[in-house]
Amino acid sequence: MAPAAMTFASSLSDAQPVPFWLEDPGKPGALPALTGDERSDLLVVGGGYSGLWTALLAKERDPEREVVLIEGREVGWAASGRNGGFCAASLTHGLGNGLARWPEEMAKLEELGERNLDAIEDAVARYGIDCDFERTGEIDVATEPHQLAELREMYEEASRLGFTGLELMDADAVRAEVDSPTFLGGLWDRRGVAMLHPAKLAWGLKQACTDLGVRVYENTPGLELAASGAGMAVRTPYGRVHARRVALGTNVFPSLVRRVRAYTVPVYDYALMTEPLTPAQLASIGWKRRQGLGDSANQFHYFRITADHRILWGGYDAIYPYGGKVSAELEHRPQTYLKLASHFFRCFPQLEGLRFSHAWGGAIDTCSRFSAFFGTAHAGKVAYAAGFTGLGVGATRFGADVMLDLLDGERTERTQLKMVRSKPLPFPPEPVAWAGIALTKWSLARADSHGGRRNLWLKSMDRLGLGFDS
Repeated sequence: MAPAAMTFASSLSDAQPVPFWLEDPGKPGALPALTGDERSDLLVVGGGYSGLWTALLAKERDPEREVVLIEGREVGWAASGRNGGFCAASLTHGLGNGLARWPEEMAKLEELGERNLDAIEDAVARYGIDCDFERTGEIDVATEPHQLAELREMYEEASRLGFTGLELMDADAVRAEVDSPTFLGGLWDRRGVAMLHPAKLAWGLKQACTDLGVRVYENTPGLELAASGAGMAVRTPYGRVHARRVALGTNVFPSLVRRVRAYTVPVYDYALMTEPLTPAQLASIGWKRRQGLGDSANQFHYFRITADHRILWGGYDAIYPYGGKVSAELEHRPQTYLKLASHFFRCFPQLEGLRFSHAWGGAIDTCSRFSAFFGTAHAGKVAYAAGFTGLGVGATRFGADVMLDLLDGERTERTQLKMVRSKPLPFPPEPVAWAGIALTKWSLARADSHGGRRNLWLKSMDRLGLGFDS
């Protein structure tokens, strides 16, 4: 191993192979599993953000509604407890993706996204959820010259549409906020992103749900969905839940509605967490306003600073397992950790000697349009939302509202959106899916190293509205 690689490897020697967020000492104990039969007006399947928001909003809309939530493991153990804690207003995986797909709806989608983020902030305050919520915004940084032009184009397009709160920054302005020799410029969204502790948000939503009377059962996977009289029933290992309506918030895990499964694939994303920075280390990088950051490459990094002055550094590799298998074996990838460590010290050479305390991975529910899709099954008795593609911390609350609108049979400003009424293109079966995703990843990496120039494959994918992201 080369000396530089040995240095990067040594920074990982004490890293625990567990998600940092889930080791918090405030983690609540698991609630008992369901045994026997239960009956409810609404059954929510899944105890991540999607299911938790659905259960909470269902009780807020109608306090008399009987709501049951089942979770296969413990609330927040999957993507909701493993992500970077970026809670974005965007419902479309960014302005560029939204404009490419729903240009006529973008003003409404941006408005709904801002209202959704405001509602999350309000709920955190109203229910006393201690999740380190900070409305800091996020800076997209350019680390290659061609990315400066892309950021300027996005800024000008946003300004033309009347969107405010964005600040275009040169290298000096960015480095005055967070100092890295790799930063050439940036675009700061000052209000559209909040930073938070993701697991604490999930645990706080669980407490809010139970306080409102939601009956939550953990270690209770939903195994089978079937019609039952005028409603539906979901079989679990030790019982069954009968409900008038069912909301599926299972996201990356195989949907209980089989035809939905082709619309998503699992993509494994990985992250490192540093030990707490000393005052001198903090001073060497600045970062006093604690914004989230992400670089503008196709294979991008996302990074942020925590309440106790650690740096989370994640992204870049997006690993699709052949066959779309979701497995605990894929939650750790030492070769990716080593790659991330080398990228970290290239970004922040002044932090040489800093060590990583945690390293982990998790699966993201990715769809071909990069943003959530919605629908119903069983004559409107079942609703689903999936495909959040890494931006689910905020958008899942919007998805919960959509599912409840659909189950209640309501025509709302949400259900009238083309985004809500349309579906992404499904992924093809294997081995075509694996080959296509591998070619797309290779092409994206090539574009990053060739001034952003997209090859024929990517241009064809763009025309078809297809893509691959984490």
